[in-house]
Amino acid sequence: MSWLRPSWTKLRGGREPEHALASTPPGQIYYAIGDVHGRLDLLRTLLKKIEADAARTPSKTVSLTFLGDYVDRGQDSRGVIELLTVLARDGGDHVTALKGNHEEAMLGFLADPTTGAAWAEHGGRETLKSYGVDPPRNLTDAEAWATTRNAFAANLPPAHLDFLRNLQLFAIVGDYIFVHAGVRPGIPIEHQDERDLLWIRQEFLGAPRALDQVVVHGHTPSAEPSLAPGRIGVDTGAYATGVLTAVRLEDDRQSFIRTGV
Repeated sequence: MSWLRPSWTKLRGGREPEHALASTPPGQIYYAIGDVHGRLDLLRTLLKKIEADAARTPSKTVSLTFLGDYVDRGQDSRGVIELLTVLARDGGDHVTALKGNHEEAMLGFLADPTTGAAWAEHGGRETLKSYGVDPPRNLTDAEAWATTRNAFAANLPPAHLDFLRNLQLFAIVGDYIFVHAGVRPGIPIEHQDERDLLWIRQEFLGAPRALDQVVVHGHTPSAEPSLAPGRIGVDTGAYATGVLTAVRLEDDRQSFIRTGV
C-alpha cells in the first residue's frame, strides 16, 4: 500500500509563473494551509501568524482553505479535527476544508476494518492513539482489527465524523483551484476523478501546466513551498520538519507564511 507513503520532491520554488498572474476576487485575502498531519501545535502557531498578518489589512475579508491530510503521523489528530470542526462551524463560508487521502484512509477503516494494518503502517497508529485506542499488537489479526474499529467508532465524536464525511474535494476562487493532491492534466475540474484529486503525483507535477487555472495543492512534501507554472505546492512535511506552510493570495500577489522559520 505505497499510496500512503510520502514522496519528497526537490524545491521548485522561487520562480514567477510563466503565464499571466492569477488573481483573487477584490477585497479578499485567501490563506491555503498545507498538510497538518496531527501537528496541532504547528496549526495553532500558523493560525496566530495568519491572524496577525490579516490584522494589517482589516478592510479585507479573510478566508481559510485547508488542503487535507489533517490526521495521521503526528501525535494529535484528534485535536486537529476538533479545532477544524470548530473553525468550520464558526467560519461559515470563509472556512473551507478539503478531503485528503489520509482522511479517505481513516473513513475507509471505519467502513472496513481489514484496511487497518495498511492504515496503521502509514500513520493511522498515531491517529488511533490520539482517540484513546491502541492498535492490535498483531497487525494481521482480523478479529482484533474489528474490535479496534468498534472502539475507534465509539470514541470518535459525532461532530468529527460529520466533519470528515462532509469534506469537499476541491474549491475554486478567482483564478485558483484548491485541491489536495492535484489534477489530471487537461481535464476540467468538474470531470476529474476523485482518486486523482486525492492521490495524483507525477502526472500532475510533471505537466508544464495542468489547467488554465493555478492549482494550489498539498500531498507531495518538499523542503520549501513550490511555486511553479500553473501550481503552488504548500506541503512542507510538517509532521517531520516542524514547518507548516500557508500560501497567502491577495489580488495578483502570492506569498508564504510558515512556522519554524
